[in-house]
Amino acid sequence: MNYHFKEVKFIKSSPDVKSCPDTDHPEYAFVGRSNVGKSSLINYLAGIKKLAKTSGNPGLTRLINHFFVDETWYLVDLPGYGYAKLGKVERSKFDKIIKDYLLSRKTLVCLFQLIDCRHKPQKNDLEFLTWLGENNVPFVLCFTKSDKITSVQLNKAVDFYKQTLLKQWESLPRIFLTSTTINKGREEILAFIEETNKMLKTGLSFK
Repeated sequence: MNYHFKEVKFIKSSPDVKSCPDTDHPEYAFVGRSNVGKSSLINYLAGIKKLAKTSGNPGLTRLINHFFVDETWYLVDLPGYGYAKLGKVERSKFDKIIKDYLLSRKTLVCLFQLIDCRHKPQKNDLEFLTWLGENNVPFVLCFTKSDKITSVQLNKAVDFYKQTLLKQWESLPRIFLTSTTINKGREEILAFIEETNKMLKTGLSFK
């Protein structure tokens, strides 16, 4: 199925969760280490090249950005974390923005945790995943830039990540493989969001 949205509208950028839009529509948030390809993936999913600002320099997203999709659900672009060139105080500030949103935003349905498939499990990613589990934040894993390595390397990278997580986790979250260059993963992610929204309408919960 090819997903074509009638309207994807930018609503606002918020410096903290208290400033986020007042809504009862479901929200799907995207987060990851700086330079993981988050803004590019959001643009790819929305089908709009310049919806979210992209840059060769990491750390561009510093606010909580809400986009309203077909007046049905929100796509939320969260600040990146772990940008080494930011000072400790600045990094702590962005971590607080992210975690406050994830802990208190009642309309959050699912978090898409983005992982660069080219790298072995990073300490800050694993620590963040542990925090998500400890705080019962519903999430899925989304591996980005899958076109940058061979299919064999990709399979090995994902398998290694799974084995690393299973050392601590009893089961694994759902996993998506994406590439904005070779158009991979969009239909699967949007189908997941559509099915989850249908579940919510029947009173079921993804959580």
